[in-house]
Amino acid sequence: MVTEGFQPSDPTRFAEAIRRFDEENARDPNTIEVDGQRLPRELVYARWLSEWVVRLCPQAGEALRLAARCQHLRRWEIPRESFPMDRAGYLRWRTTLQRFHAEQSGRILREVGYPEEMVRRVQELNLKKGLPHDPEMQVLEDALCLVFLEHQLEDLAAKTSEEKLLNALARSWKKMSPAGRTAALGLHYSEPLRGLLARAIAMAEGGETGAEEP
Repeated sequence: MVTEGFQPSDPTRFAEAIRRFDEENARDPNTIEVDGQRLPRELVYARWLSEWVVRLCPQAGEALRLAARCQHLRRWEIPRESFPMDRAGYLRWRTTLQRFHAEQSGRILREVGYPEEMVRRVQELNLKKGLPHDPEMQVLEDALCLVFLEHQLEDLAAKTSEEKLLNALARSWKKMSPAGRTAALGLHYSEPLRGLLARAIAMAEGGETGAEEP
């Protein structure tokens, strides 16, 4: 995603990397409706994430912009159901996904000509290394949480118990920086969800969050 003031090290190479990431994600057989159109879910997700990264950090560098576009690259190929449906299985699934995304992003970045230093940096961001001490990683984490709140929360609320939803919201709140939290509070929510968010914030600030659900 190129914005005013951003100058990639090689504009043609950067554009080709983004094109390749989008091409891969456009193969997602799962679709969601956006403005009346059914579109590949991971393609849309990558665009949402890119948009939030730039909104939060207009001066975002090349590695961060690349990482945002490939953070869930080909995610549908490793479904949750391929691991045991318990907490241990959930954690193994998450770890496997992160490594898979990093491997796939590295492959494409090398193919379009990026040096190993840039490949490693994007993969560090894919793997969430350095959170919360890495400022770029924190921007990416904020963006991930904000995509969840803006685009996924309502659907999750329709099929999730209140307790699980509160825990998910509280965990998201704890992960976010002050800037991310300010952005989260500025989003539009239904009255029931705004009430749940307020309760989740109180839980997070009181240290009452539970473990991530499987």
